[in-house]
Amino acid sequence: MKYSELEKLITQTTSCSFFRNGSRHPIWRNPGTGDFFEMSYHKSQEVKIGTLKNIIKKSGVKLK
Repeated sequence: MKYSELEKLITQTTSCSFFRNGSRHPIWRNPGTGDFFEMSYHKSQEVKIGTLKNIIKKSGVKLK
């Protein structure tokens, strides 16, 4: 999965939104839990498995 696909999935299925630009990565926030997570500026890059699991956990995305 690419970062652009993940971003689209998160914005369509959760209430998470962009919070601010960090020093290296954009920071997103899940208002339901108050968790913050980092995405990437490189939208066409594949998301590594560990990073994907962490983002899914913090964003609350439900995968089928």
